[in-house]
Amino acid sequence: MKKLLKEKTSFVSDMLKGMALIAESHEVVADSIIVRKDKKKGKVALVSGGGSGHEPAHAGYVAG
Repeated sequence: MKKLLKEKTSFVSDMLKGMALIAESHEVVADSIIVRKDKKKGKVALVSGGGSGHEPAHAGYVAG
């Protein structure tokens, strides 16, 4: 069976790096954290997460 990932251990960080390449307004700041580069003062940050095995379901909540 063919797989779309290189390594199980780096799947999340690889996926987030790919998202940051597509959306130039985003950056990866840790292995499992992606944020907007243009944070707005006076706005509330949203922290989102999900259970293990649901990646990349919640990464799209970083709005563009």
